[in-house]
Amino acid sequence: MYALKVDPAAEAVWDALPPQASDNLGRALALACERPHDATHPYGVDEKVVRQIITPEVRAILLIGHQTRTIAVLQLDYLA
Repeated sequence: MYALKVDPAAEAVWDALPPQASDNLGRALALACERPHDATHPYGVDEKVVRQIITPEVRAILLIGHQTRTIAVLQLDYLA
């Protein structure tokens, strides 16, 4: 299991999301913490470190720390 860390700016966006979008993002991030590469998609060149999650409402840019077993949410973009 990976620990989740959220950048303060990303946390502010997450807090401002509509409830359904927030719930979808929370579930997607929970899956990413269990299986980072199965639950995420490459972001740019697929070096297995910078990944993204795309829900119907949100795109999250993530930094996967394999040695530290952390996932840092670097950016959230509200799409809807």
